[in-house]
Amino acid sequence: MTTREEVLAFNLKPDAAAAAAAWLAYLRDERRLAQKTLEAYGRDIAQFAAFVTEHLGRPADLAALAALRPADFRSFMAALTRRGLGVKSRARKLSAVRAFYRYLARRHAIDNAALSVLRGPKLPRALPHPVDEARAREALAMAGQSDAGRPPWVAARDAAVLALLYGAGLRISEALALTPADVAPLLAGRADVLMIRGKGGRERPVPVLEPVVEMIGDYVARCPFDLQPEEPLFRGVRGKPLSARVIQQLMARLRGALGLPQTA
Repeated sequence: MTTREEVLAFNLKPDAAAAAAAWLAYLRDERRLAQKTLEAYGRDIAQFAAFVTEHLGRPADLAALAALRPADFRSFMAALTRRGLGVKSRARKLSAVRAFYRYLARRHAIDNAALSVLRGPKLPRALPHPVDEARAREALAMAGQSDAGRPPWVAARDAAVLALLYGAGLRISEALALTPADVAPLLAGRADVLMIRGKGGRERPVPVLEPVVEMIGDYVARCPFDLQPEEPLFRGVRGKPLSARVIQQLMARLRGALGLPQTA
């Protein structure tokens, strides 16, 4: 018996211990999680089981797990804080407990509403780290290179999207939401700003530099699809709206090729 299994068997009644073991087996065999991830889940649920036993004064069965109240889960989070665990560690452990209860709801019809009203620890927002101008130029140049697997219009598209992200500060979702009608004033020389509708429906004017306008114009001229005014401007290779995943994968390749940090 492993240490984790011993902890579960000691702190949970047989029905709950069996359910926890079955959940971990499900993560291994059906979800095929990585070994380290499985080990982390096992530690987290064993720690939760140990807390519940101490908190209730007895090993918990499935009925006891189903009856835990929001205050009980908050006590668990408070105990983690007293132990000096950081915000990310506490959030991960709570995520493991939620995942375990989702499994219990599916396989054992145990629906504990207390977790749905529990707020997790607030994670600090990590700010993006822009690359310097020289590396940005390298990335744009590489993105704009066509080869046997990337026809010229695709290379022009990728360069235009990255130029909007770097040169105009747009989010990927904002760049991919643009329509030909949105950029028509820029391409005609009648405007030098885009009106972007961001989160919450708020609009903001975004200045667009001339090199960025030129890259957009190059893409529009090369694109083989009929770009209707109110349809998405940027298209995938089959003419459908371009997926954000394509740009994320492009950026991952550029990070590897240019040695850019993961935060770029």
